[in-house]
Amino acid sequence: MTHRPTPEGSEEPPTARDSSGFDRFYREQLRPLVAVAYALSGNAAVAEDFAQDALLAALHDWPRVSRLENPAGWVRRVVANRVVSSFRRRVVESTALATRLRVRDDGGGFAGMPAESAHVWEAIRRLPRRQAQVITLRTLDRSTVAEIAAILDISEESASTHLRRARHTLSRQLTRGDLS
Repeated sequence: MTHRPTPEGSEEPPTARDSSGFDRFYREQLRPLVAVAYALSGNAAVAEDFAQDALLAALHDWPRVSRLENPAGWVRRVVANRVVSSFRRRVVESTALATRLRVRDDGGGFAGMPAESAHVWEAIRRLPRRQAQVITLRTLDRSTVAEIAAILDISEESASTHLRRARHTLSRQLTRGDLS
């Protein structure tokens, strides 16, 4: 069994002797955990990550988890809690971003978004998520790269890279009329 690095301050990973039964538990639980994570998240790409994270948590505390009345229930609760926490973080982030972008004009519509630029905003919405966020904050909200990095909790270098990539993609699409 291979051991993965442990976070700072954590105990040594379980030894092969301590983790007896974990391999079987892992094989039995992985598929059902992925199914639970998918059902809760609706995202097949992250469902396996949630399942793997929960099983890793079980491995790190396997001597205690293996003695629980229902170790499978424990690991499912870990998956459910992590999916819900992730969802809540995304909702909070989205709400904060929407609130920050909501600049109302007197007519109750969104300022700075004339109907003739609808094709531009459609192209922006098709960008990868982070690029769309960065270009929107820069264009609509007039945020600096430093402000964008702070809002999205990313480095300034990352914000700058996403902005450059978004501009490049939009320039290519809008110049060629490649909006399909």
